[in-house]
Amino acid sequence: MVEEFSHMKSVVIENGKVAIRELPLPKLQQGDVLVKMKACGLCGTDIEKICGQYTASQPILGHEPAGIIQESTVDWLKPGDRVFAHHHVPCYECYYCKKGSPTMCPYYRKTNLDPGGFSEYFRVPAWNVVRGGILKLPDNVSFEEGAFIEPLATVIRAQRRVMIDRDDIVFIVGVGPMGLLHAMMAKVNNAGVVIASDVSEFRVEFGYKVGIDYSLNVKKVSVVDEVKKLTDGRGADVTIIASGSPSAIISGLNATRKGGRVLLFGVPYKGTILNYDISDLLNNEISIIPSNAAVEEDTKEALSIIANKKIDVTKLITHRFPLDEFNEAIRVAKEGNAIKVIIYS
Repeated sequence: MVEEFSHMKSVVIENGKVAIRELPLPKLQQGDVLVKMKACGLCGTDIEKICGQYTASQPILGHEPAGIIQESTVDWLKPGDRVFAHHHVPCYECYYCKKGSPTMCPYYRKTNLDPGGFSEYFRVPAWNVVRGGILKLPDNVSFEEGAFIEPLATVIRAQRRVMIDRDDIVFIVGVGPMGLLHAMMAKVNNAGVVIASDVSEFRVEFGYKVGIDYSLNVKKVSVVDEVKKLTDGRGADVTIIASGSPSAIISGLNATRKGGRVLLFGVPYKGTILNYDISDLLNNEISIIPSNAAVEEDTKEALSIIANKKIDVTKLITHRFPLDEFNEAIRVAKEGNAIKVIIYS
């Protein structure tokens, strides 16, 4: 039992480098729960935080965890319960929340897991627990599947915002794990044809495994020309830019039809400047919709989709590493021949 010891292993950033350290177990206050991590997805934003390139939130690592309740101070969560824990939870009462922008809530990014999902144990604060930040996993949902709830939730919210219609031609720029989740979810949302592009031949080929209809290598073809050819010269109805690269954003804009919609989903580095003629957006009536993160209605929908096997998220797992081998997991993820890396404890 956790009460028998006072420390745990946890991944921390020290002077821009990753280290695994023994940290004190988090102390619980009323309303908190302590979770034993069983699986946690490695996200691109974790790598960006390690490299000092991500500034949207505090540099806490591990936000895609699933695990087992170890200690609880609330009646409805018991030791042994299998759960997903959401790291950011809004207040649902402020101006932004009431206006339909809960991810802009001033409390949203102040909430987090303590000390993060890449730990043997982590504390879920009462703020998160009482506002729906803990979901029990059904018996038919594995811990690895539970680790996909948060990333899939961000995709669900994003596609709701960009409004994919039945039979829309969807173009996805960047087919890393998030772009691939977008492809899978676009099919759930009844997209007609899904086209995707990437600079990595490994990822281009991997796209066909999840149902992408046309997967294009940016290094081999003119992506904009190819998308136009596949759409009778029009361009995509909906373009999902799952990359923060300026060139990827411009390609996505240029491959979108007149009157089309562009979802900005990939996170550009801070200070990124786009060299693009804005008049084209006006003249062609192209709508740009950004989407960042997710809230509890989205995590609940993500769990439902996974539990009902509408999407097999495990297809995306290419590597698994124990917590002690976190640095090796980062190395593999950076090399580019991985899709989803899962850390387990």
